[in-house]
Amino acid sequence: MKLAVPRESEAGETRVAATPDTVKRFVALGFDVVVEKDAGTLSRIPDEEFVAAGASIADTAEAALSSADVVLKVRRPSETELAAMKAGALVIASMDPYGHEDAVAAMGKAGVAAFAMEFMPRITRAQVMDVLSSQANLAGYQAVIDGAAEYDRALPMMMTAAGTVPAARVFVMGAGVAGLQAIATARRLGAIVTATDVRPAAKEQVESLGAKFIAVEDDEFRQAETAGGYAKEMSDAYKQKQAELVAAHIAKQDMVITTALIPGRPAPRLISKEMVASMRPGSVIVDLAVERGGNVEGAEPGKVVKLGDVKIVGHLNMPGRIAASASTLYAKNLATFLETMVDKETKAIAVDWEDELVKATVLTRDGAVVHPAFAPAAE
Repeated sequence: MKLAVPRESEAGETRVAATPDTVKRFVALGFDVVVEKDAGTLSRIPDEEFVAAGASIADTAEAALSSADVVLKVRRPSETELAAMKAGALVIASMDPYGHEDAVAAMGKAGVAAFAMEFMPRITRAQVMDVLSSQANLAGYQAVIDGAAEYDRALPMMMTAAGTVPAARVFVMGAGVAGLQAIATARRLGAIVTATDVRPAAKEQVESLGAKFIAVEDDEFRQAETAGGYAKEMSDAYKQKQAELVAAHIAKQDMVITTALIPGRPAPRLISKEMVASMRPGSVIVDLAVERGGNVEGAEPGKVVKLGDVKIVGHLNMPGRIAASASTLYAKNLATFLETMVDKETKAIAVDWEDELVKATVLTRDGAVVHPAFAPAAE
């Protein structure tokens, strides 16, 4: 069995899909591991560490991929990478398939079995494979760090002989994994933290971290969560009431972090230009949903922009800004999933296509798109 880890080809992607620790696990499973030269450099993993763990180094992506039975990646494979892969190879990555149906079709045409890690079901067995959680956790942390770097005042209250510096007020919009980590990080840095979310279960989580919960808590709010734990789309009437409450609250904040995403949908607009204009000079907004259109009107992907006297931070690939940590967690997610597809006694690939994890994540197989969300409708 040959396993390949190419260097990520997408601009700005600093993460890598394997680490020396996971390479050791793969070797123990019976894989010959090939890592493309410099694949881990931006995650602080030199080639020598991969070699010491039992991998060999390929000079090019083509050399690494050409005969691989399994390919591990951070991002969906490019056309060039697909062309280098053999039919039947298992390709495991964060595929970002929504809005990229042509790319999904291309993977089907290439004959690879493509698995989208972001479709991993949120069940107990799969927690250690949940890339959305592992990467969102780091994104929430980094959002506070980046916001603090743009904010020209201290976050904690400081009592000194020369006077008192008041604590910054931080408002986190969305209390999922990223939001909860943002709350915890802002609290650790000494800020006064408030948060909001449309899911009723979030209130207790927010308050357990020492933050105050802000929301219109009516009947619609109490029923606003899917069976999978995601936020439901709210009615226009509720959105209006929530927007009025939030608008009044935002005007008093020093930093706002938005994290709202609905799978397969454009990011909901949470903050208007009028809300931005109401904030105090020097305030900062960090938009973690900027890659999906943004929660903040005026946010620009990959840029820090000023709207009046307020900065809007729109960094792309927030987990990739702390790639060494992000790669460590992501690689473990992938390694644990791949282990379920290997027969440890015979040291052979043995995918159980009826396994609930496989059925939930497989996009393409045997030359066709098979995931129900992307498969062509039957005529």
